[in-house]
This record gives sequence, C-alpha cells and structure tokens, in this order.
Amino acid sequence: MPVITKIGRQKKNNERYNLYLDEKYAFSVDEAVLIKYQLTKGKVIEAFTLDEIVFDDEVRKAYNKAINYLSFRMRSEHEVKQKLLQSEFGEAVILEAIRKLYEHGFLNDASFTKALVETQKNSSKKGPAAIRQELKKKGIEKELQEEVLAAYSEEEQVSIAKTLTEKIINQNQNKTPRQIKQKIQENLQRKGYNFGIISQAIESFDLEKKEDEWLEIIAAQGEKIWRKYSAKYSGYDLKNRVKQALYIKGFPSEHIDMYIENKELELQNEQ
Repeated sequence: MPVITKIGRQKKNNERYNLYLDEKYAFSVDEAVLIKYQLTKGKVIEAFTLDEIVFDDEVRKAYNKAINYLSFRMRSEHEVKQKLLQSEFGEAVILEAIRKLYEHGFLNDASFTKALVETQKNSSKKGPAAIRQELKKKGIEKELQEEVLAAYSEEEQVSIAKTLTEKIINQNQNKTPRQIKQKIQENLQRKGYNFGIISQAIESFDLEKKEDEWLEIIAAQGEKIWRKYSAKYSGYDLKNRVKQALYIKGFPSEHIDMYIENKELELQNEQ
C-alpha cells in the first residue's frame, strides 16, 4: 500500500496541498480534506480510502466553486447544478455538494423564490405570468412557484398595474385614447398581467380628450399620415386613405372630416 512521503502547500492556492505517495506526486487536496483524513507524512493509504479522499476533494472543489458563484447573488438549485455541470463535475459529486450547500444554508429554493418574486414585483413591476416564466427558467418546481405566487394578491397587482398605466398615459399625451389604451394593454400583457387586472387599471383613469387636445393631436398625426399617402395617392383616394388611417387610430369622425376640410383649404391657398 502507498505511503505519504511528502506534503507541500501550493504556492498559488494556500488552501490546497500536493501529496506525494512513494516519492511521486499523486494528487492535491483541499485543507479541509487533509484534516478530515488526518493525512500526514508516513501515513499508509489504503485503496478504498484513496477513492474516498479523491471523491471528497472533488466535492470540496465543487462546493467552493458554488460558493464563489453564489457570492455575487442568490441562485436557485438548478442554476448551481448547471454551473457545476459546465465545470465538468460528476453527477454524484454535484449532488453531494448541493446537499452540503443546503446543510450550511447557502442554498434554499424557497427563500430564493420569495426573494425573486419580490424583486420582480417591486423593481421590474411584473405580473404573475411573467414572474412564473422567470421562475420556470430558474428551474423552480411548479408547486413552489404556485405557493409563492399565491401571496401576490389581486389588490397588489392592480396597484402596480395602475402605476404602470399612469406612466404610459403621461408618456403618450399626444396619442388618442384608443392608442393609449392599446399601449397600456400591450405593455401590461408583456409584464404578465391578465385581462381582468389590465381592465381595472385602465378603468381607473379618464382617457378622454378635450376639444383643443383633439385638434392638436389630429394636426400632428394627420400631417404625418397625409405626407405618407400623398406620395402615392391624390384626390378622393388620398382623402379616403387618410380618413381610414385616422379612424383606425381612434379619431372621431367629426374631427377627421374637419381635418380633411382644413387640409384641402390649406392646399388650395398654397396654389
């Protein structure tokens, strides 16, 4: 059976030691493994003990790799497993390292899920559907997903959706109520809110425009539409195309007719 003839601390990593068996370099081990197996010069190493030492050292390497990965932010068990697989650790080694991480409190999918949901709600303003997709990507089990998301109340969803809605309204004052409503629906759907929540958020605000606001909006949007279609159409076809485009954007018929009349008068005066 081989005998430890030399033990030397590594220069680049003072927590690892090089072991020499029968005057030949054999392998290196973490300091924790060195202490666990009481590895000292002159100690005889049995074959099965050698296998245990090598396995435990691999676990220690995987554990330390995971600790470094976790030092930047919280991670799910799935993320840590994927990181260790990328580092080419074996399945048995990874499972044991994961067990130790749980044991020492460095991994906890329940705490991670709660923290992620809170971050997604408060920082990203996301709804349940979008958060569920994030949790799925992180490998969180469906049962845990639903358990944590159950605490995301409808009242809280509506409150956050209202905040997003108000921001969209303020950023789109030059749009028609229909355009604004569409932007709100698209944005909130992407954020993961359902139709019921979106409807409640929209109903909390008066999107209607005053007469002078309508005139200002149609003047701006109408001019762009007129330039676009006047390059290809003229006369009745041009007016019809402009009318259809403005109607689709949500302008009332009376304002569309008024805009067309004013535009025709403007063009006549220019001639």
